[in-house]
Amino acid sequence: MNSSIVSIGLSNPGAPVPQAEILRFMQVVHQLDAQERRKLDFLYRKSGIDSRHSVLEDFQKEEVNDFAFFPKNKELHPFPGTAARMQVFEEKGPELAEQAVRLALQQAEVEANSLTHLILISCTGMVAPGLELDLMRQLDIPSSVERYCIHFMGCYAAFTGLRLADQLVKANPKARVLVVSVELCTLHFQKEYTEDNLLANSLFGDGAAAALVMHSEKGLQIKNYLSEVLWEGEKDMAWKIGDFGFEMRLSQYIPSLLNQGIRRLRDLFEAKFNFSQIQHVAIHPGGKQILIQVQDAFGLSPAVNRHAMEVLRSCGNMSSASILFVLERMLHDPSIQGDILALGFGPGLTLETTHYDKR
Repeated sequence: MNSSIVSIGLSNPGAPVPQAEILRFMQVVHQLDAQERRKLDFLYRKSGIDSRHSVLEDFQKEEVNDFAFFPKNKELHPFPGTAARMQVFEEKGPELAEQAVRLALQQAEVEANSLTHLILISCTGMVAPGLELDLMRQLDIPSSVERYCIHFMGCYAAFTGLRLADQLVKANPKARVLVVSVELCTLHFQKEYTEDNLLANSLFGDGAAAALVMHSEKGLQIKNYLSEVLWEGEKDMAWKIGDFGFEMRLSQYIPSLLNQGIRRLRDLFEAKFNFSQIQHVAIHPGGKQILIQVQDAFGLSPAVNRHAMEVLRSCGNMSSASILFVLERMLHDPSIQGDILALGFGPGLTLETTHYDKR
């Protein structure tokens, strides 16, 4: 019995903010001297990102007096606490999620009142009653819909949500499962001038994606999946709740650790997925070097990363929503048919893979 992603809807808040404008904001609030400004400029120019989206307008303001969320001073004092950031998530998240869901349902020509399961994913915001109740109210989703929430798993969380959706559909062929990822990463900007914060502040953007999973011979058929932990990278990517938002540990060594780990697991990939026969790969666009190093580990050409690179270029890393942005592009690309292997990464260092067959 086939379970497929039949449609994917996407949404981003506001107009894209050029990477150069975000760089200017960072240079001001970090209060950098000329040498450190040049270093940060180099990091942003090499990021592979042209623009990102944010629910906060402050990143494109030239004057601190125009800030709306952050305090109107270069020190950003008093720095907004976690409660203030979660209030913005509660206000902005539902609208962004609703836009993505409406597009997904419209594309599939499926009515919201026919949904049987709703899976909400977010690593950047938590509130109860949750965003899933807002969606139910706004879209007339039945109050009897089965609800699941996946929080704080990091950039690979959509893989977990889609795996759950696949199992629900295989258990009940009439199930119609909506998987919704809402990530407002920019709410968690950290002003302390550390390597972890510099990398995170240069990469992450905001977005939402909704995928409809149901029994179908069309779309992206879910064939198989595999989870692994690269223990040597356990301390190189981590995620915790702090007093001033969610704090990330993001080491510069992650791309090379992924390269080494994937090379070590090549035989496992071949046995599980018959990888040598797979021509299309969907890699989570966690960063330019991650895409390059994973591509290199599999011995693939740069062409396999064209959709992931474009998502990174135009939106940055949107945590768990990012892979759905990549799959959406591949779903609508007529040149892509047959087997697709999707890969995502997150705290642990966790490696998630899913095998799809595009029909």
